Amino acid sequence: MNQNKRQAYWRANIALIRNLLIVWAFVSIVCSILLVTLLNNVSVGNIPLGFWMAQQGSIFTFVVLIFIYAIQMDKIDRKYKK
Repeated sequence: MNQNKRQAYWRANIALIRNLLIVWAFVSIVCSILLVTLLNNVSVGNIPLGFWMAQQGSIFTFVVLIFIYAIQMDKIDRKYKK
């Protein structure tokens, strides 16, 4: 793999990781801590959404992001034939 392809590969890899970390931080910090009182006005079943996001939502989001990362990295690897 030449130098330009290697740099493009790592740029794509780092961009993917950065974007997924932004989503994870938003869900974990903003939805679970900063907006919890606002989200508690909405219910999921009998549970306030803010509480659910703090207890289950951020973990659920993290697991989904793992699968998204694996799928996207497979696409990036195939694109750059790594």
